[in-house]
Amino acid sequence: RSSQQWAILRVRATVIRAIRDWLDDNGFLLVDAPILTPAACEGTTTLFETQYFGERAYLTQSGQLYNEATISAFGRTYCFGPTFRAEKSKTRRHLIEFWMVEPEMAFADLDECMSIEEEFVSYIVQQTLAERAEELKVLGRDTGQLARVQPPFPRITYDRALELLQQSGEELPWGEDFGAPHETAIAAQFDKPVFVHRYPAKCKAFYMAADPENPELSLSVDLLAPEGYGEIIGGGQRTASLELLERRIKEYSLPREAFEWYLDLRRYGSVPHSGFGLGVERTVAWICGIHHIREAIPFPRTLGRMYP
Repeated sequence: RSSQQWAILRVRATVIRAIRDWLDDNGFLLVDAPILTPAACEGTTTLFETQYFGERAYLTQSGQLYNEATISAFGRTYCFGPTFRAEKSKTRRHLIEFWMVEPEMAFADLDECMSIEEEFVSYIVQQTLAERAEELKVLGRDTGQLARVQPPFPRITYDRALELLQQSGEELPWGEDFGAPHETAIAAQFDKPVFVHRYPAKCKAFYMAADPENPELSLSVDLLAPEGYGEIIGGGQRTASLELLERRIKEYSLPREAFEWYLDLRRYGSVPHSGFGLGVERTVAWICGIHHIREAIPFPRTLGRMYP
């Protein structure tokens, strides 16, 4: 057992180094985002609240909103650090505290976002295969599956994904987001990671751009890993519309005063821009072929577990 833990942590270290190397080589500047934030980014029900000198503050769910500001100066940026989700989920795919890398890009639409994601993920996987063959052997990993992780990745719409689910006997009403069984069933149709794009706007975050051909859809995308590992990346094109952002903040019952600075990014001029977040532990779990995400981090924080 200890030899497997040793192997997983060495793979994790290589994954993190590959992440940094690829981003640095492709013109992304590391810009740190705050850990304490004044409002939600991914949903108000999964926030950890604390006090900040008499004001409410929250542990970060994502640094994305801050890097939407930094790309105005630097073009391509990313943040990399711990994120926190108070999700009451007891599944093999969820951690309460996990590490996420979040690249953001000015003048990039949804298609370019997907192209960057597939190059990024392919590099991470191939570097790990090249440097950690012995560790993957210790873990009993079928590396033939990983060798196929090369661009291009299949791209399907949300509506097409629903058709695949129906064919496999998994029913899901239109407008609902996918759960673990749905992601597994969709990814099982492909032998490499698959993009699912253009989700219904109502099941994605408030900042997603609307599809100009159908405003009920968002220019969002998830990357689903094969072999039952589910979503490893979520992202998409961010809206440049002040009016849409204001309407969504109201629809999502978010505190407008906490987002005035974010609205200013549109109020005083914006550009088309996109970005995504890759979960380190989910990616490590997939590459290593391990069953539970808690094995992909030295000190896992799961529901009800803080003791090392």
